[in-house]
Amino acid sequence: MNNKPASHGGIVILLSFAIALILCMVQIPDYLKMYRPEFVTLILIYWCIALPHRVGILTGWSVGFLLDIQMDSLLGLHAVALAITAYLAYKLHARIRLYPLLQQSLIILLLVTLSQMLILWINGISGHAHGNWSYWMPALSSMFSWPWIFYLMRTIRRMYGVN
Repeated sequence: MNNKPASHGGIVILLSFAIALILCMVQIPDYLKMYRPEFVTLILIYWCIALPHRVGILTGWSVGFLLDIQMDSLLGLHAVALAITAYLAYKLHARIRLYPLLQQSLIILLLVTLSQMLILWINGISGHAHGNWSYWMPALSSMFSWPWIFYLMRTIRRMYGVN
């Protein structure tokens, strides 16, 4: 007999986003900041792929709005970028699931790069652009950290029965 309470794991999803937001605030040395993966984007993409019926565009917008407040950036900047990223992950979730992790990592590189391009474009329109090669490094570090994030999140999702 299973004595576990019937839960759909909404708290696990919220906690994963909260931890991702905290990881964005953790102070690290300046020379390492450009290598910090886009944790919020990675977690959003994971949940959009794993549970497309529960996490989608509205979640991306909401988490992006919180990230805008946290990063003290233009209000709606990350919200738009994460909503579009969530839309693309939602539309492609069936295909992405079938790919091996190496190909998934390449798709992650494209999605994170697209998100960064949107942020750079909006910052450019508002007059806050900073064009530097190091701006693109989080996309690469996100690509390399995707297999670890994927396995960690899948283990957590299975452990807590998030569906």
